[in-house]
Amino acid sequence: MDTKALRQKILDLAIRGKLVPQDPSDEPASVLLERIREQKKQMVKEGKLKAKDIKNDTIIFVGEDNLHYEKFQDGSVKCIEDEIPFELPEGWAWCRLNSIVDVRDGTHDTPTYVDKGIPLITSKNLVEGGIDYSNVKYISEKDAISINDRSGVNIGDILFAMIGTIGNPSMVTEDILISIKNVALFKFTFSKNLSNHFVMYFLDYAQEDMKNKPSGGLQPFVSLNFLRTYLVPVPPVEEQQRIVSILADSINKIRNIDVLKNELTASVKKAKSKILDLAIRGKLVPQDPNDEPASVLLERIRVEKEELIKQGKIKRDKKESIIFRGDDNSYYEKIGDDIENIDTEIPFNLPDNWIWCRGCSCFSGMETTKPQGEFFDYIDIDSIDNRLHCIKKTKRIPVIEAPSRASRAINSGSVLFSLVRPYLENIALIEEIHSHSIASTGFYVCNSNGLLLPDYMFYLMISKYVVDGLNQYMKGDNSPSISRNDIENWLYPIPPIDEQRRICYILKTTFATIEKLEESLI
Repeated sequence: MDTKALRQKILDLAIRGKLVPQDPSDEPASVLLERIREQKKQMVKEGKLKAKDIKNDTIIFVGEDNLHYEKFQDGSVKCIEDEIPFELPEGWAWCRLNSIVDVRDGTHDTPTYVDKGIPLITSKNLVEGGIDYSNVKYISEKDAISINDRSGVNIGDILFAMIGTIGNPSMVTEDILISIKNVALFKFTFSKNLSNHFVMYFLDYAQEDMKNKPSGGLQPFVSLNFLRTYLVPVPPVEEQQRIVSILADSINKIRNIDVLKNELTASVKKAKSKILDLAIRGKLVPQDPNDEPASVLLERIRVEKEELIKQGKIKRDKKESIIFRGDDNSYYEKIGDDIENIDTEIPFNLPDNWIWCRGCSCFSGMETTKPQGEFFDYIDIDSIDNRLHCIKKTKRIPVIEAPSRASRAINSGSVLFSLVRPYLENIALIEEIHSHSIASTGFYVCNSNGLLLPDYMFYLMISKYVVDGLNQYMKGDNSPSISRNDIENWLYPIPPIDEQRRICYILKTTFATIEKLEESLI
């Protein structure tokens, strides 16, 4: 069930006046809006508002020709029919947001942060329906007072992210002193009859439209004027309350469904991880003593490689290692003429006929290539579906516009493993359909030297043992990454080839069933 689409559909029905029936005895919204205008004029007389605060107020009405017009403070009138997004029921009215709420914003500079003080709420702290204080920064009371002179926040006010992740309307529910930065503030100063919950639901509905109309480049934003002049449909006061009641109940039920979905999704992910863990430890399928030991296959690969070295076709890899068990049952590693005990590195025991192997001894290495012709298919980090671990879509790019990172050669059966933010698990097995593509240098390309079947190599690389193990080597703050050496120096558990086939068959059939369950949850 697509709960996001369901939520948006319910909000759409509510905002268009189709969620609850209209009651002809309700006071029309036009009367409410007129009362708000009179109240604002009175507040100007009393010095509670400045004349400039209402100079942009307008009146939107339907003319005798059944078209929508907007009347401005100077008396001029303009037809705005092309701005009206949909028709409203009888008793409803259109207005600009600044006609019914005081729309303000906080600071756009960077105050001095302190260890303890007043929470500074930014767009990052706004989450669905609330405020997340877990990673909040603090500013001094002095800085907070200067901000709050224009943006004091009270219970019932609504906060709305203006920069970056636009939207996430959140109502203030605590009597706590906070300051805001890059956040719009909707204050309900003009009428107690206007439902702030209805306005929040409207902003929840409208944020998808607002996200499609942002200004800015790298960091999109919506301006204060954009928000102030945004069209809002206003129902009669009584209907607002009926809408809010139905919406609150419906959205609460949708949230409960989401919680259940998240719990099931987490359980499914945990189950897949457990099955993979059993597979790479030799506990998923029974061992067959008739299988050729992995050590025999590895020795045959070494002999073939040695012959190629003698023929001058390849160079000797100085990192090539041989891992074996000694007479004392300890693990040793031979690199060149050096032999070292590596018992402390061995993470778990393996069945007979399995071996431990460094990446440099089971991967054949990476090759570079250059785009040819007029266009080429490019696989970047964001080309990977990191839930299903597959290629979502390659990027068709003119060769003359090829990015400098487009130089990793791939083949059918290669496994891409992201070096950048490996914890995101951008890992994929290359199928024949994408084998002609070129990958980014942001990937390590795992190519088997014959010791690993492509499918087993893929399952091995997406296992928690490999992903979490390599994550410990991440360096950097903005774009933490690992190196090719980290992958090539890591220890991998290798079963006999025939057992790899049996493992992959069980994993494929089991995961196919699990993925059908996952699809039903999305």
